[in-house]
Amino acid sequence: MEGVAVIEAALATMPFAPGVYRMLDAKGDALYVGKARSLKKRVVAYTQIARLPERLRRMVHATRRMEIITTGSEAEALLLEANLIKKLRPRFNIVLRDDKSYPWLVLTEDHEFPQITKHRGDRRKGASYWGPFASAWAVNQTITALEKVFLLRSCRDTVFESRDRPCLLHQIKRCSAPCVERISREDYAGLVKDAKKFLSGETPSIQKRLAREMEEASMAMEFERAAAIRDRIRGLTHIQGQNSINLEGVGDADVVALHQIAGQSCVQVFFFRGGRNNGNRSFFPTHLKDDAAAEEVLSAFLTQLYDDLPPPPLVLLSHDLPDAGLIAEALTLKAGRKVELHRPQRGEKRSAIDHAATNAREALERRLAEGTAQAALLEGVARLFDLSETPRRIEIYDNSHIQGSHAYGVMVVAGPEGFLKSAYRKYAIQGAVAPRIPASVAAEVPGGLAATRRAGGGDRIASGGGDDFAMMREVFERRFGRALKEDPERQGEGWPDLVLIDGGAGQLSAAQEVMAELGLGDLPLVAVAKGPDRDAGREWFHRTGAAPFQLPPRDPVLYYLQRLRDEAHRFAITTHRAGRSKAITRSELDEVPGVGSAIKRRLLHHFGSARGVRQAGLEDLRNCPGIGPSMASRIHGHFHPGAAGANLGKG
Repeated sequence: MEGVAVIEAALATMPFAPGVYRMLDAKGDALYVGKARSLKKRVVAYTQIARLPERLRRMVHATRRMEIITTGSEAEALLLEANLIKKLRPRFNIVLRDDKSYPWLVLTEDHEFPQITKHRGDRRKGASYWGPFASAWAVNQTITALEKVFLLRSCRDTVFESRDRPCLLHQIKRCSAPCVERISREDYAGLVKDAKKFLSGETPSIQKRLAREMEEASMAMEFERAAAIRDRIRGLTHIQGQNSINLEGVGDADVVALHQIAGQSCVQVFFFRGGRNNGNRSFFPTHLKDDAAAEEVLSAFLTQLYDDLPPPPLVLLSHDLPDAGLIAEALTLKAGRKVELHRPQRGEKRSAIDHAATNAREALERRLAEGTAQAALLEGVARLFDLSETPRRIEIYDNSHIQGSHAYGVMVVAGPEGFLKSAYRKYAIQGAVAPRIPASVAAEVPGGLAATRRAGGGDRIASGGGDDFAMMREVFERRFGRALKEDPERQGEGWPDLVLIDGGAGQLSAAQEVMAELGLGDLPLVAVAKGPDRDAGREWFHRTGAAPFQLPPRDPVLYYLQRLRDEAHRFAITTHRAGRSKAITRSELDEVPGVGSAIKRRLLHHFGSARGVRQAGLEDLRNCPGIGPSMASRIHGHFHPGAAGANLGKG
């Protein structure tokens, strides 16, 4: 009854005002976040244990502290509740787990020849945005359409400024080549204006005007121009016919449909902007209640979906919501204009809802089928490695480098729902320079040889530039050392049930030494090494205190373990290449204090290279466009610290 006592103590000072309450466990983690029109009247219900379902009894039992935030209205409380649920992810709430950002289409209007491109993240001034789009594919399709129909440029400003002849996009009639003045500023501005109309849903008026211009060009015997306009009209017609569903007479709207099977839910959302279908996305909200009502799940989903998305004026729903009025009020408050929730009964809007519901059902059926297969594979992994129970978190480790340079170690995580990409981690290797051979394998390396092959293993001990064993040590020390610091009792969900290492006995020994030093020797470790010919299907599995073994070539568990290992390898290679590319493109100008990308660009355009900047005199730097006397002195002083006037202009 300790949880009830905690709630009763909080009730003594709790106001009757609207607001949000949080129930916290002994570690301070949120168990539940709720909103109320009257905090005191709502929270007092949790003290009546006999009337609560088992799920809420467990929640109250675990409660050790309560926190409240009062708001001006229930609608404000609803918005705050959604924000806190997405941020804290309490295990007793219905939670929308969506770590992906939404791509937007942006027109950079601060340039005399605006660029059309894709954008994620915060908005900036001097640009117009359209979206959101459900996926990068959807926004890329729209960009391609805008290139074909309106001939807008998609190249970066740096590429635009350095062109001296048209690029391939102009040759295939997807750009008007403003970079080499194949189009005037006024005519390009007209194309931009048409593109804005198109994105706002004014396609028919554009088609009529283009048809009139084509006719005029034909009458004037300007057949090449007429053919170009004809191609643009065809492009517009093709775009209009691409959408699988359309909403006539509706500018901006979202179609939201939910389907439930076996206690699980899928919500399908179609995004319509300017009357165009911007794609759809499947969501799978998590909830502990197997019998959670569709209306309850959909209500929680909507507020969390629009926590970081601007709500459209119209949201079409597959279910009637008991709190639709409150949600509409909250979304109106967030959007700064009226937002309407509507469940259509007939017509095109109803067809759109039915189409979205079908997509939700099919997506959930696929997920359940994949989950069943995944569960069977995880059970096979548990049997193979003698685990006490089916693993819910498997961590896979690999590293990548070229003779020790740009070395990275990575961690990939998999579980019942597949790969958990939000849990992936990368580690820039800092200390693995000299080779370090674990004591358990040192005796088997004759005369300091740089490499050795073990029976069924194919281990390689790197020499000189990179030591795979030391890299593995460092990754494990950093990963598990931090985990112990944050959760010394190992009570959290971030601990693996199985650790896989891409390597053989050497890597396994290095990992074992670290685990023993950290007092984590009970964590199951397995090293996966390719055979002598490094052929997939001939992998050897190394475990502590057991002989290496192989699996039959067609064993489904073998395929699953290969997939885990290959994903870690892919992530390691990708991380290494990104780090190497960043190092290659890094200039010595990046080391000059106060020199950002804009100043760096001006210097490189003026002097041609970083070497030219380094060799430039103080007066030459002052004459560079956009570089003031103070910055010129700072740059010159960085490369010539002993020169007279090197410190001038430093503030």
